[in-house]
Amino acid sequence: MVGYSFAGKLRRRLLVTLATALVSFFALLLLLRFVNPPTSAFMVAYSLSDADRPLRQQWVPIDDISPWMQLAVIASEDQRFPHHWGVDVGAIRQALAEYWTGGDLRGASTITQQTAKNLFLWNGRSYLRKVLEAGLAMSLEVLWSKQRVLEVYLNIAEFGPGIYGVEAASLAYFGIPARQLSPSQAARLAAVLPNPKVLNAGSASPYLLERIGWIRRQMLQLKGMGYLQAL
Repeated sequence: MVGYSFAGKLRRRLLVTLATALVSFFALLLLLRFVNPPTSAFMVAYSLSDADRPLRQQWVPIDDISPWMQLAVIASEDQRFPHHWGVDVGAIRQALAEYWTGGDLRGASTITQQTAKNLFLWNGRSYLRKVLEAGLAMSLEVLWSKQRVLEVYLNIAEFGPGIYGVEAASLAYFGIPARQLSPSQAARLAAVLPNPKVLNAGSASPYLLERIGWIRRQMLQLKGMGYLQAL
């Protein structure tokens, strides 16, 4: 009986601890809907690395980010962004179908998933990280607005070694604030997001130029600024 009582108490304490941790974390997510995060997991990792370039990041509100940049990143990364709940099941099914028929296994992460990953998790490929990423993404969709998700993503995404956020990227590559980005400049920045450590917005390779052209065509197919009204 003593052993059973001890095990029961331990189980209850573990459950209380887990519940407290979950409530605290959801409270943090809710707070971050209104308070800008001072840093991100990816930025902390970069600062702790032996990188030879200082970290550059400057937060700007969504209203100070060119609508063309907002459209470009949606056209490039997640065209169903206004319509899903953090995880795009259709995109995952299509990616798996292509893989099963002999294609490469490509990512199907939404902008919300990438926001969750950059803010809280780590780089690399693992099932554990993908499960955590999906759970966090759906939580963000419940607690944040679509505009808030996009605002945070554009302010913490990596655009080059040590360059985080669209304001720092716009100043570094074009010498202008993010609110002045043109459609072509926005497409150029969006084009490097899949691999910002290799792709360089300031010196476009033939591959990057091809990708920029594709993004520009997608921006036109999404009917330009009208698409952002869905947010």
